[in-house]
Amino acid sequence: MRTTRYLRSCSLVLGIACAAILLAGLSGCASGRALVSTGEAALTPTPVPEFSGERAYQDVLAQVAFGPRPTGSEASVKTGDYIIEQLKLAGWQVEEQPFEYKGLNARNIIGRRGSGGDTRPIVILGAHYDTRRQADNDIDPKNRTQPVLGANDGASGVAVLLEMARTLDVPQTGREIWLAFFDAEDNGRLDGWDWIQGSTYMAANLTVTPTAMILFDMIGDADQQLYWDRNSDQALNESIWQVAATLGYTDTFIPLHKWTMIDDHIPFRNRGIPAIDLIDFDYPHWHTVRDTADKVSPLSLERVGRTIIAWLKQTAPQGAP
Repeated sequence: MRTTRYLRSCSLVLGIACAAILLAGLSGCASGRALVSTGEAALTPTPVPEFSGERAYQDVLAQVAFGPRPTGSEASVKTGDYIIEQLKLAGWQVEEQPFEYKGLNARNIIGRRGSGGDTRPIVILGAHYDTRRQADNDIDPKNRTQPVLGANDGASGVAVLLEMARTLDVPQTGREIWLAFFDAEDNGRLDGWDWIQGSTYMAANLTVTPTAMILFDMIGDADQQLYWDRNSDQALNESIWQVAATLGYTDTFIPLHKWTMIDDHIPFRNRGIPAIDLIDFDYPHWHTVRDTADKVSPLSLERVGRTIIAWLKQTAPQGAP
């Protein structure tokens, strides 16, 4: 498992009843004015499509078709360009945030929607899009110098964000939403690299303070098991898992602590921003050549996407549409 990048807990906290997540939704993280529609044009609003796991899975396939996508590679550039294209097609404002790491050109990509001239709380939804250069966790030593395709560890989180770009009714959330796609996350401890470089760069250069950050990492596993991370904001953990329970996802959103993760949410937590890591770390193909598209389930993508959309709506600031 992720014994280098993540500090795995030795013990699973037992005996925590699911009723422990009766904490109210994180409405305190979501104060601010709502978008107000004026004028006569919106007589027949265009319906927002429902989040589709099958459509998100097509984004997984599109990324995997570029091949392994380590930072600085041609495939990474193509993946970033694909993300930008999809965001613009969905009507999001796009910012590219270039930086350099280990002599390579890298870039974060940020899609924004919901800024209407007044001050609204900002929520960041994030995922990394780079992949690991070596499958150093592979059971076969001959494969350990091969690159990782990263269908789950990389493409799945990006796919959920892109489908949310198409289906999230941002005005209903009462917030400004940022979709952040991080580069240079997944090659720590290879040739002197460190982890989470893109998110570290973005967090260090924030000029505003978001009210929450939700990270999507390795969430597409067909055998989906999403536990609480100890390095995540616990109130936000409980609020989101409670919403998942109302949607009938108690078998996959499991309200128990199991992992202690070092991931792209950490730089935001270090700045005092409530942040969580939505991750299924019970994934046997992590950092192996077997992290391929057949291991990813459209239903798993759909559960995660619909849960976060429901959470954003249910915890909307008072007065939001």
